[in-house]
Order: sequence, then structure tokens, then C-alpha cells
Amino acid sequence: MKSVYGFVIEPKGERYNNSKKVGDREAIVKAVPILSETDIKVGDTVIVHHNVFRRWYNQYAEEKNSASFFNEKTYIVYPDQIYAYKRNNYWKPLKGYLFLQPLEETNELYNEKEQLRGVVVYSDGTIEKNSLVQFKARSKFEFVIDGQRLYRVRSNSIT
Repeated sequence: MKSVYGFVIEPKGERYNNSKKVGDREAIVKAVPILSETDIKVGDTVIVHHNVFRRWYNQYAEEKNSASFFNEKTYIVYPDQIYAYKRNNYWKPLKGYLFLQPLEETNELYNEKEQLRGVVVYSDGTIEKNSLVQFKARSKFEFVIDGQRLYRVRSNSIT
């Protein structure tokens, strides 16, 4: 099975049931889009949007699946629903993004627990791994990758 614009994926493990589990968003790529250039290949593990595998109830108490649902083991997702892919035991963010390890705030007068700085853990190639970078406020999204809490930040949000 192939899709013109979407990736055909299969969830790793069971899909979740309306409880937020930040680390349970991994899937295996079964087919890549026909009309899209991508670095992602069949067999890669991907991290997808948390609503891809979601099952929910509408206002009539009818159980529904996400728009990505094809069948219990098959989902079709678009490139903007994929955040990173893993090949040869190494995670790689999609082009234009970095994953950072946030730094704790040490100044007690500052209201935040973490600084707007972090160390690059996974890079798209624009900034070297292990670089200390600062990023714009409200530009981070939290992920748990291999048990490590990281922020996903756009490369152009690095200041």
C-alpha cells in the first residue's frame, strides 16, 4: 500500500486510550509518499503527532478514530505530523529543527525553572551536536525521546 502525499506507518506497541503518554508516539514506516522527496525510508522509526493514534468520543458518545486511521495497524500521516526519525540507532529531526536538552535556571530571582538555553542533542545539520544555544521564548515543544526530556526548536528560533 502506498499513499500519494502521506507516509504509511504502523504504531510500535499498542495505541493509547485517551491518556497522555508523551513517549508513546513511535511508529514504523511501511511506505513513503509517492510524490514527496524525503530522507525518511521504509523501516525507519518515526515520532509522530500525539493525536495520530488517538481514539476519542464525539458529542454523540460515538467512538471515533483520528483522521490518520486506516485500520488498527495502519495509519497515513503527512510530513508535518512527523517530528524525527531513527535510523541505525540515531534520531534525526526533520530539516529545520533541533532537539535540545534544556538547562535549569540557577538564578532564584528568575520566575522560570529552565533557561531559554540548551545543549543540542539531535541536529538537522545546521548546528553541531553538543553546542550550547539560546532560543526564543515560546518556541519550544516538549518531547520524550529514549527516556530523555528534550525540547524541539526550529533552527531559525536559535538566537
